[in-house]
Amino acid sequence: MWNILDPDGPLPSDVERAATPAQLNILSLLHGDDAYETAQSWQDRALCAQTDPEAFFPEKGGSTREAKRVCVRCEVKAECLEYALANDERFGIWGGLSERERRKLKRRA
Repeated sequence: MWNILDPDGPLPSDVERAATPAQLNILSLLHGDDAYETAQSWQDRALCAQTDPEAFFPEKGGSTREAKRVCVRCEVKAECLEYALANDERFGIWGGLSERERRKLKRRA
């Protein structure tokens, strides 16, 4: 098991992606700013960052089709979904899933 307080321990990318903001601050203190930048770098590569953000937060009952089309082509879809699940994101399309779809996924897990 990875210990966030171990400054000599490895920083597996899956742990970095799921880190909370508080954990990222600790990582930054222990390992330098590179740990924080690595953990957040998936967001810089996300296709949604290059498109209209309103598509990812549709009105209630609005279409999610446009956002999901972007997500299908996105290289960081898995990281995005992991982030949303770890941080209990309640609104918007994350990792190609709506809030309802993420709730169903959590119930099955």
